[in-house]
Amino acid sequence: MTETATWQAWQDSWDRQQEWYMPDREERFRVMLDMVEALVGPEPNVLDLACGTGSITDRLLRRFPAARVTGVDIDPALLTIARGHFAGDDRVRLVTADLTDPLWTGALPHRSYDAVLTATALHWLDTEPLRTLYGHIGAVLRDGGVFLNADHMTDESAPRINAAAEALHTARREREQEAGALDWRDWWTKVAADPALAEPARRRFELLGDPRDPARPRGGRPTTTRWHLNTLREQGFTEARQVWCSPGDALVAALR
Repeated sequence: MTETATWQAWQDSWDRQQEWYMPDREERFRVMLDMVEALVGPEPNVLDLACGTGSITDRLLRRFPAARVTGVDIDPALLTIARGHFAGDDRVRLVTADLTDPLWTGALPHRSYDAVLTATALHWLDTEPLRTLYGHIGAVLRDGGVFLNADHMTDESAPRINAAAEALHTARREREQEAGALDWRDWWTKVAADPALAEPARRRFELLGDPRDPARPRGGRPTTTRWHLNTLREQGFTEARQVWCSPGDALVAALR
């Protein structure tokens, strides 16, 4: 297997692991990119926030070949996969930065962006750090630029519907796991065993904790879609609304 094929295999593996949790993940990406095209056009300068392996960037560049992307993350292992996957593509720049550091925007190569995109990442932040981050995001968007956040967001108005949907998805995940699907911990076990990723994985575990540790607190500070929309408006965005949702996830768009 060539090095290029190896990084593609890891990119594909990450996608399958994420889809185990979110079977409608591709539809969510499609709507996100629709909003990018509708609001800032087909040649955007984009900030991929908490980019991970580059799932958003990969889809963005396939749909918009003239786009430019800055990916920012703190995870050494996921960034290693991203750097391998996008090696030689001068449309992509990858930056290591901690989004809870008040000076993180100083690491970016551009002062402003047409769009800031993120998916399944910011739920790891507590409420106040996330509120502060929304202010920073507004500061790096040009006037008329768009922020799109696809993440776990709840609607507490329908508890029985929520419980029924979660029961259905849990049963599906259990069936797929019995058939060999990897969950979060299993995927990281494979990462740590790969010679090309063992060292960045070790650094990741030291920095962010070992995701295979059953005692480690799980991600998720549940917040409602309404909280996100109200907070974005409070942080200076002129418009904010939900543009897509599933029973457990939502995509919100906010204009600078």
